[in-house]
Amino acid sequence: MTSSTDSAKQLRYLAGALKAPRILDVADRLADQARDQGWSFEDYLAAVLEREVAARNASGAEIRIRAAGFGTRKTLEDFDYDAQPAIRNQIAALTGGGFLTEARNIVLLGPPGTGKTHLAIGLGIQACRHGYRVLFATATDWVTRLSDAHRQGRLPAELAKLRRYGLIIIDEVGYLPFEQDAANLFFQLVSSRYEHASLILTSNLPFSGWGGVFGDQVVAAAMIDRIVHHADVLTLKGASYRLRNRGIDTLPSIRTTTGDNEN
Repeated sequence: MTSSTDSAKQLRYLAGALKAPRILDVADRLADQARDQGWSFEDYLAAVLEREVAARNASGAEIRIRAAGFGTRKTLEDFDYDAQPAIRNQIAALTGGGFLTEARNIVLLGPPGTGKTHLAIGLGIQACRHGYRVLFATATDWVTRLSDAHRQGRLPAELAKLRRYGLIIIDEVGYLPFEQDAANLFFQLVSSRYEHASLILTSNLPFSGWGGVFGDQVVAAAMIDRIVHHADVLTLKGASYRLRNRGIDTLPSIRTTTGDNEN
Protein backbone atom coordinates (compact mmCIF):
# COMPACT_ATOMS: atom_id res chain seq x y z
CA MET A 1 0.00 0.00 0.00
CA THR A 2 2.82 2.34 0.88
CA SER A 3 4.51 1.68 -2.46
CA SER A 4 1.25 2.31 -4.33
CA THR A 5 0.65 5.54 -2.42
CA ASP A 6 4.17 6.74 -3.09
CA SER A 7 3.80 5.96 -6.78
CA ALA A 8 0.53 7.89 -6.96
CA LYS A 9 2.17 10.90 -5.33
CA GLN A 10 5.09 10.68 -7.71
CA LEU A 11 2.73 10.52 -10.70
CA ARG A 12 0.85 13.60 -9.51
CA TYR A 13 4.12 15.48 -9.10
CA LEU A 14 5.47 14.45 -12.51
CA ALA A 15 2.17 15.19 -14.27
CA GLY A 16 2.12 18.64 -12.70
CA ALA A 17 5.75 19.30 -13.61
CA LEU A 18 5.00 18.34 -17.23
CA LYS A 19 1.77 20.41 -17.21
CA ALA A 20 -0.05 17.26 -18.30
CA PRO A 21 -2.75 16.62 -15.65
CA ARG A 22 -4.67 14.32 -18.01
CA ILE A 23 -1.89 11.76 -17.69
CA LEU A 24 -3.08 10.90 -14.17
CA ASP A 25 -6.53 9.80 -15.32
CA VAL A 26 -5.27 8.07 -18.45
CA ALA A 27 -2.47 6.23 -16.64
CA ASP A 28 -4.87 4.90 -14.03
CA ARG A 29 -7.46 3.74 -16.55
CA LEU A 30 -4.94 2.12 -18.86
CA ALA A 31 -3.03 0.39 -16.06
CA ASP A 32 -5.74 -2.24 -15.54
CA GLN A 33 -6.04 -2.80 -19.27
CA ALA A 34 -2.28 -3.18 -19.58
CA ARG A 35 -2.18 -5.79 -16.80
CA ASP A 36 -5.11 -7.75 -18.19
CA GLN A 37 -3.73 -7.83 -21.71
CA GLY A 38 -0.09 -8.30 -20.81
CA TRP A 39 1.23 -5.11 -22.38
CA SER A 40 4.93 -4.40 -22.28
CA PHE A 41 6.16 -1.34 -20.40
CA GLU A 42 6.83 0.31 -23.76
CA ASP A 43 3.29 -0.37 -25.02
CA TYR A 44 1.77 1.05 -21.84
CA LEU A 45 3.93 4.19 -21.92
CA ALA A 46 3.17 4.74 -25.63
CA ALA A 47 -0.58 4.40 -25.00
CA VAL A 48 -0.52 6.92 -22.16
CA LEU A 49 1.52 9.46 -24.12
CA GLU A 50 -0.56 8.96 -27.26
CA ARG A 51 -3.73 9.95 -25.44
CA GLU A 52 -2.05 12.98 -23.89
CA VAL A 53 -0.81 14.15 -27.29
CA ALA A 54 -4.26 13.63 -28.84
CA ALA A 55 -5.89 15.63 -26.04
CA ARG A 56 -3.36 18.44 -26.40
CA ASN A 57 -3.85 18.57 -30.16
CA ALA A 58 -7.62 18.75 -29.75
CA SER A 59 -7.31 21.48 -27.15
CA GLY A 60 -4.84 23.45 -29.26
CA ALA A 61 -7.04 23.16 -32.33
CA GLU A 62 -10.02 24.54 -30.41
CA ILE A 63 -7.95 27.49 -29.22
CA ARG A 64 -6.80 28.20 -32.79
CA ILE A 65 -10.37 27.93 -34.11
CA ARG A 66 -11.66 30.43 -31.55
CA ALA A 67 -8.78 32.81 -32.30
CA ALA A 68 -9.31 32.71 -36.08
CA GLY A 69 -12.35 34.99 -36.01
CA PHE A 70 -14.66 32.81 -38.10
CA GLY A 71 -17.78 34.26 -36.53
CA THR A 72 -19.83 31.17 -37.29
CA ARG A 73 -18.44 27.65 -37.31
CA LYS A 74 -19.02 25.85 -40.60
CA THR A 75 -17.36 22.50 -41.23
CA LEU A 76 -16.64 20.64 -44.44
CA GLU A 77 -18.62 17.71 -43.07
CA ASP A 78 -21.75 19.90 -42.97
CA PHE A 79 -21.41 21.19 -46.54
CA ASP A 80 -24.12 20.18 -49.05
CA TYR A 81 -22.03 18.59 -51.78
CA ASP A 82 -25.16 17.47 -53.61
CA ALA A 83 -25.65 21.13 -54.57
CA GLN A 84 -22.02 21.42 -55.76
CA PRO A 85 -21.01 17.91 -56.93
CA ALA A 86 -18.28 19.17 -59.26
CA ILE A 87 -16.06 20.33 -56.41
CA ARG A 88 -16.43 17.34 -54.09
CA ASN A 89 -13.18 15.68 -55.18
CA GLN A 90 -11.28 18.97 -55.22
CA ILE A 91 -12.26 19.74 -51.63
CA ALA A 92 -11.45 16.20 -50.55
CA ALA A 93 -7.95 16.61 -51.97
CA LEU A 94 -7.46 19.82 -49.95
CA THR A 95 -8.59 18.56 -46.55
CA GLY A 96 -5.24 16.95 -45.80
CA GLY A 97 -3.61 20.38 -45.65
CA GLY A 98 -0.95 19.75 -48.26
CA PHE A 99 -1.65 23.13 -49.85
CA LEU A 100 -0.50 24.77 -46.61
CA THR A 101 2.90 23.12 -46.55
CA GLU A 102 3.36 24.13 -50.20
CA ALA A 103 2.18 27.73 -49.55
CA ARG A 104 -0.50 27.28 -52.19
CA ASN A 105 -3.62 29.43 -52.38
CA ILE A 106 -7.27 28.53 -52.85
CA VAL A 107 -9.70 30.74 -54.74
CA LEU A 108 -13.44 30.10 -54.51
CA LEU A 109 -15.48 31.83 -57.22
CA GLY A 110 -19.21 31.81 -57.73
CA PRO A 111 -22.52 33.64 -57.29
CA PRO A 112 -23.71 34.69 -53.84
CA GLY A 113 -25.17 31.95 -51.69
CA THR A 114 -23.41 29.00 -53.33
CA GLY A 115 -21.29 28.08 -50.31
CA LYS A 116 -17.98 29.88 -50.85
CA THR A 117 -17.74 31.23 -47.32
CA HIS A 118 -18.82 27.91 -45.85
CA LEU A 119 -16.01 26.11 -47.68
CA ALA A 120 -13.46 28.78 -46.79
CA ILE A 121 -14.32 28.48 -43.08
CA GLY A 122 -14.39 24.68 -43.30
CA LEU A 123 -10.92 24.60 -44.83
CA GLY A 124 -9.78 27.11 -42.21
CA ILE A 125 -11.02 24.87 -39.41
CA GLN A 126 -9.17 21.94 -40.98
CA ALA A 127 -6.02 24.06 -41.04
CA CYS A 128 -6.46 24.76 -37.32
CA ARG A 129 -6.77 21.05 -36.69
CA HIS A 130 -3.53 20.50 -38.61
CA GLY A 131 -1.77 22.90 -36.26
CA TYR A 132 -1.79 26.10 -38.34
CA ARG A 133 -2.71 29.53 -37.07
CA VAL A 134 -5.53 31.05 -39.14
CA LEU A 135 -7.12 34.48 -39.49
CA PHE A 136 -10.47 35.13 -41.19
CA ALA A 137 -12.01 38.47 -42.24
CA THR A 138 -13.82 40.06 -45.14
CA ALA A 139 -11.83 41.95 -47.76
CA THR A 140 -13.09 45.29 -46.46
CA ASP A 141 -12.10 44.36 -42.89
CA TRP A 142 -8.61 43.40 -44.05
CA VAL A 143 -8.24 46.75 -45.80
CA THR A 144 -9.41 48.56 -42.67
CA ARG A 145 -6.84 46.68 -40.60
CA LEU A 146 -4.03 47.49 -43.05
CA SER A 147 -5.13 51.12 -43.38
CA ASP A 148 -5.01 51.55 -39.60
CA ALA A 149 -1.52 50.04 -39.50
CA HIS A 150 -0.36 52.27 -42.36
CA ARG A 151 -1.75 55.38 -40.71
CA GLN A 152 0.09 54.51 -37.49
CA GLY A 153 3.36 53.90 -39.33
CA ARG A 154 3.51 50.20 -38.55
CA LEU A 155 2.45 48.59 -41.84
CA PRO A 156 5.74 46.65 -42.33
CA ALA A 157 5.44 45.28 -38.79
CA GLU A 158 1.80 44.31 -39.38
CA LEU A 159 2.62 42.49 -42.61
CA ALA A 160 5.49 40.70 -40.88
CA LYS A 161 3.11 39.67 -38.08
CA LEU A 162 0.56 38.34 -40.58
CA ARG A 163 3.24 36.30 -42.36
CA ARG A 164 3.53 34.21 -39.21
CA TYR A 165 0.00 32.88 -39.81
CA GLY A 166 -0.09 29.73 -41.90
CA LEU A 167 -3.40 30.72 -43.49
CA ILE A 168 -5.23 33.98 -44.05
CA ILE A 169 -8.79 33.89 -45.40
CA ILE A 170 -10.11 36.88 -47.34
CA ASP A 171 -13.85 36.67 -47.80
CA GLU A 172 -16.07 38.63 -50.19
CA VAL A 173 -13.50 40.07 -52.59
CA GLY A 174 -15.45 42.20 -55.05
CA TYR A 175 -18.55 42.96 -53.02
CA LEU A 176 -17.39 46.56 -52.62
CA PRO A 177 -14.89 48.51 -54.79
CA PHE A 178 -11.65 49.77 -53.27
CA GLU A 179 -10.09 53.20 -53.52
CA GLN A 180 -6.58 53.37 -54.94
CA ASP A 181 -4.84 53.46 -51.54
CA ALA A 182 -6.86 50.51 -50.30
CA ALA A 183 -6.09 48.55 -53.46
CA ASN A 184 -2.38 49.16 -52.97
CA LEU A 185 -2.57 47.95 -49.37
CA PHE A 186 -4.42 44.83 -50.45
CA PHE A 187 -1.74 44.21 -53.07
CA GLN A 188 0.96 44.47 -50.41
CA LEU A 189 -0.84 41.85 -48.30
CA VAL A 190 -0.99 39.45 -51.24
CA SER A 191 2.63 40.13 -52.21
CA SER A 192 3.91 39.64 -48.65
CA ARG A 193 2.52 36.10 -48.61
CA TYR A 194 3.49 35.11 -52.15
CA GLU A 195 5.31 31.75 -52.05
CA HIS A 196 5.57 32.14 -48.26
CA ALA A 197 2.17 31.24 -46.80
CA SER A 198 -1.32 30.42 -48.02
CA LEU A 199 -4.37 32.52 -48.79
CA ILE A 200 -7.97 31.52 -49.30
CA LEU A 201 -10.05 34.08 -51.18
CA THR A 202 -13.74 34.06 -52.05
CA SER A 203 -15.34 36.26 -54.69
CA ASN A 204 -18.62 36.60 -56.55
CA LEU A 205 -16.72 38.03 -59.54
CA PRO A 206 -14.64 36.33 -62.24
CA PHE A 207 -11.02 37.45 -62.39
CA SER A 208 -11.89 39.61 -65.40
CA GLY A 209 -14.03 41.76 -63.09
CA TRP A 210 -11.35 42.40 -60.47
CA GLY A 211 -9.95 45.40 -62.31
CA GLY A 212 -13.14 47.28 -61.57
CA VAL A 213 -12.95 46.31 -57.90
CA PHE A 214 -9.39 47.54 -57.43
CA GLY A 215 -9.75 50.53 -59.76
CA ASP A 216 -6.61 49.64 -61.70
CA GLN A 217 -6.24 46.89 -64.29
CA VAL A 218 -2.46 46.77 -63.82
CA VAL A 219 -2.67 46.32 -60.04
CA ALA A 220 -5.43 43.73 -60.45
CA ALA A 221 -3.43 41.79 -63.05
CA ALA A 222 -0.30 41.78 -60.89
CA MET A 223 -2.32 40.64 -57.88
CA ILE A 224 -4.11 37.86 -59.75
CA ASP A 225 -0.77 36.71 -61.18
CA ARG A 226 0.64 36.21 -57.68
CA ILE A 227 -2.53 34.61 -56.33
CA VAL A 228 -3.05 32.02 -59.05
CA HIS A 229 0.61 31.16 -59.71
CA HIS A 230 0.36 28.49 -57.01
CA ALA A 231 -3.36 28.05 -56.51
CA ASP A 232 -6.40 25.82 -56.81
CA VAL A 233 -9.31 27.73 -58.36
CA LEU A 234 -12.72 26.24 -57.61
CA THR A 235 -15.87 27.45 -59.35
CA LEU A 236 -19.22 27.08 -57.63
CA LYS A 237 -22.39 27.31 -59.68
CA GLY A 238 -26.13 27.49 -59.28
CA ALA A 239 -28.64 29.59 -57.39
CA SER A 240 -28.25 30.82 -53.83
CA TYR A 241 -29.14 28.22 -51.22
CA ARG A 242 -30.75 31.07 -49.28
CA LEU A 243 -33.35 31.41 -52.04
CA ARG A 244 -34.29 27.76 -52.26
CA ASN A 245 -38.03 27.16 -52.11
CA ARG A 246 -38.71 30.91 -52.25
CA GLY A 247 -39.63 31.15 -55.91
CA ILE A 248 -36.50 33.14 -56.78
CA ASP A 249 -34.02 31.48 -59.13
CA THR A 250 -31.32 34.11 -59.64
CA LEU A 251 -29.81 37.22 -58.11
CA PRO A 252 -28.63 40.37 -59.97
CA SER A 253 -24.96 39.45 -59.67
CA ILE A 254 -22.17 38.91 -62.15
CA ARG A 255 -22.01 35.24 -63.08
CA THR A 256 -18.66 33.47 -63.08
CA THR A 257 -17.77 31.33 -66.04
CA THR A 258 -15.08 28.75 -66.55
CA GLY A 259 -13.47 30.84 -69.28
CA ASP A 260 -13.22 33.90 -67.05
CA ASN A 261 -11.73 31.92 -64.19
CA GLU A 262 -8.91 30.64 -66.33
CA ASN A 263 -7.75 34.07 -67.50
